Amino acid sequence: MLGRFIKGPGDQRTPQSTQAPVVANGAAAVQPVQTEQASDDFLSLKVDLHRHLIDRFNLTALENASKDEILNEIRPIVREFVRVKNIPLNARELDQLTSDTADEMLGLGPIEPLLKDDSIADILINTHKRVFIERRGVIEETAIRFRDEAHLLRIVNKIVSAIGRRVDESSPMVDARLEDGSRVNIAVRPISVDGPLVSIRKFSKNPYSLERLMAFNSIRQPMVELLRIAVQTRKSILVSGGTGSGKTTLLNALSSYIPSAERLITIEDAAELQLQQPHVGRLETRPPNVEGKGEVRQRELVKNALRMRPDRIIVGEVRGEEAFDMLQAMNTGHEGSMTTIHANTPRDAISRMEQMVGMAGMPMTHESIRAQIASALDIIVQTQRLSDGGRRVVSISELTGMEGNVVQLQEIYHFVRREVAADGTIIGEFRATGVRPRFAQEAATQGHHFAKDAFNPQVAL
Repeated sequence: MLGRFIKGPGDQRTPQSTQAPVVANGAAAVQPVQTEQASDDFLSLKVDLHRHLIDRFNLTALENASKDEILNEIRPIVREFVRVKNIPLNARELDQLTSDTADEMLGLGPIEPLLKDDSIADILINTHKRVFIERRGVIEETAIRFRDEAHLLRIVNKIVSAIGRRVDESSPMVDARLEDGSRVNIAVRPISVDGPLVSIRKFSKNPYSLERLMAFNSIRQPMVELLRIAVQTRKSILVSGGTGSGKTTLLNALSSYIPSAERLITIEDAAELQLQQPHVGRLETRPPNVEGKGEVRQRELVKNALRMRPDRIIVGEVRGEEAFDMLQAMNTGHEGSMTTIHANTPRDAISRMEQMVGMAGMPMTHESIRAQIASALDIIVQTQRLSDGGRRVVSISELTGMEGNVVQLQEIYHFVRREVAADGTIIGEFRATGVRPRFAQEAATQGHHFAKDAFNPQVAL
């Protein structure tokens, strides 16, 4: 069986250099990424070994091979590689190296170790030559590379074919997801000028709770208590923020306070919410097929969700005309629904929502649209990714109705920046504004009470 997957002499390429590049970032150099099971050196060895193997193997033939077959093929090659490089490994370490390499060849190639590293939030592939990661809010380059563009495209096709989609010149963009729920966006030629661009947004295997976000200094206890009471008293919440600011993470955390007896329907472009309730129905949009037919948009899903007897509807992100149907749902018996939106401030979030409702093409004046927003939404939570990579809940505001033709907002909590430390860390504190939420009395009638100093502006939270 040995040699079944080995390239013939005519297919053999010149092995690439096994020296893993280190990219300087200011005075510090970014080293290869650590995995949970291995040191930097061990990962660097796996990267070098993987480069060596993909030059030796017929990668197309490997696609239908089992892990046992691949293990039998690569075990002698790994032993020879380790012997030639004079790397001291015991039998257990050699078996681990062989198994890890097989996982990479069966999985998503060189990035497989990155997918297994829970400390990594994003994997950003800028053509086959460069791979970046985001860890703790900071982007850094890794030593991982693909052999060539064809190798990267083979991995891309493995991702999209698993969910029945395709990516090529006629359909150069695609949203997909991996088996673990990680979200993937892919762009290939001709829209990607230099080669394939792949962005993978990973999600924690252990969903974040608000208490866990407190440990990361993203929010404080009185703010958590306010949001808990808002969810349990069925206040509709809009989570606003920029890309990578933690909107979906916060939405997942908020959902943990929804009573388990309620029926939830989630609507997303790419399913990524990780709700903990037992009674959850998940809906996902569908792109058009090759003939341009069969598309299912979020608006159709929101309309359909209303016929599924939901207690609350949770939309992963509103982007267009579905905002109108979402507001209608919040105003007609589905209070306590939640969604996210891309916006830099709570006031911007209201403006964007107004524009999206206008996209629905309904004959409504600006005043009536704003009145719908003011009536449907209760709380806007603003998240932000700061310059030091930290993610914060920088504002919690309450909608209090209309004054003239303007939606009224009152901020309850906010994050106050004080200074920037020498290492670039943002130093600041969370404070109350002194405003007590209007729903506090209603919450008290349901048995929810706020702490005495919860809204004292003189006390840092």
